[in-house]
Amino acid sequence: MPSANAPFAPPGSGWPGDPAVPGTPVAHDAAEVADLAASAPDLAELCARQSVCRACDRLVDWREKVAVERRRAFADEEYWGRPVAGWGDPRPRVLIVGLAPAAHGGNRTGRIFTGDRSGDWLFASLHRVGLAALPTSVRADDGQRLIGARMAATVRCAPPDNRPTPLERTTCLPWLAREVADVADGVRCVVCLGGFAWQGVWPALRQAGYGLPRPRPKFGHGVEVELTPPPSAHRREPVLLLGCYHPSQQNTFTGRVTEPMLDAVFTRAMNYD
Repeated sequence: MPSANAPFAPPGSGWPGDPAVPGTPVAHDAAEVADLAASAPDLAELCARQSVCRACDRLVDWREKVAVERRRAFADEEYWGRPVAGWGDPRPRVLIVGLAPAAHGGNRTGRIFTGDRSGDWLFASLHRVGLAALPTSVRADDGQRLIGARMAATVRCAPPDNRPTPLERTTCLPWLAREVADVADGVRCVVCLGGFAWQGVWPALRQAGYGLPRPRPKFGHGVEVELTPPPSAHRREPVLLLGCYHPSQQNTFTGRVTEPMLDAVFTRAMNYD
């Protein structure tokens, strides 16, 4: 963990699961994001470079401000305060894509959907269907493990009001596109959590070489679209793109998302072949 004087975790600080080291190259603008994503030698180094990105001034300022000021409930905890890299199985069958880390969830713990209410619902469902080792995910060293699944986000930094700008989404796109490409060989289903993730994953899939239908189908819970896998996947079987309402507090409190609804989506994702 970082020292008491550090507002967020520097690379190599010993934070659980930190993929970076002090010499990991840092992107400071969109051009450097594209270059560093394209030149990463493997998935592990790609995640390391994601985790130290400083390309979007507004997002850097916000994530570090939150890490210093903190929420009262977490006032005694150190915050990650950096971009949150993709994590999980390096050769997943199911790829789960969200919008961005939560300010006091992934931005605090260093792992997306870890330590927030949305994650409580998500991991409980993943555990019930066999995609997660534990029913909860509260911190990066809690023993949680994804089984045949991987998680990523269209934007890697927590945005103010959970709303990244179009420019921020575009700047962050090469990180996701390269990650999608790197895991394409094993992926049979991509699950998008929410409409923003649905919108954000399409250009990443296109850049990764997937064949996409036109026009783009409208997002909805349980909406299914079959995609042509990229040439790098070395197979012809279609890949399923699956829409899922985001397990946000607003959706779960109002009943727009229920446990059976989540379980049905992830059961379908697991069993698609």
